[in-house]
Amino acid sequence: MFNKKPAPVQRQQTGSSPMAATFSILGNDVSIKGNISATADLHVDGSVEGDITCTALVQGEQSTVTGVIRAESARLSGTIHGSIEAGALVILKTARIHGDVTYDTLTIEQGAQVDGKFSHRMQLTEETSLSLVG
Repeated sequence: MFNKKPAPVQRQQTGSSPMAATFSILGNDVSIKGNISATADLHVDGSVEGDITCTALVQGEQSTVTGVIRAESARLSGTIHGSIEAGALVILKTARIHGDVTYDTLTIEQGAQVDGKFSHRMQLTEETSLSLVG
């Protein structure tokens, strides 16, 4: 009972191994000019001037993004100047969005501000597949 050794601690490796981190964080002291492309989830608390493409995006309240956002899921609570294309989109009450929004599913908290056009992604697909028969 008292002679057992503790189990070894498994450490997460960095790099391109299967155990690599599954999210990246840009802190509130980080400012980026340029496009960001991530295969993992991304948490942005700083400012970005450029397009963001990722699997899942979480934007902090003090964060500012100037550019296009493309994500499978996005949870936005900061300021965005640019269009958004997301599968599952959650716009929190502190969000200030200046641009068009394309989504599959949408949740908006009371108090959020959006200055732009909303388009359901399924409607866009149906419209592009229509053709005139003469």
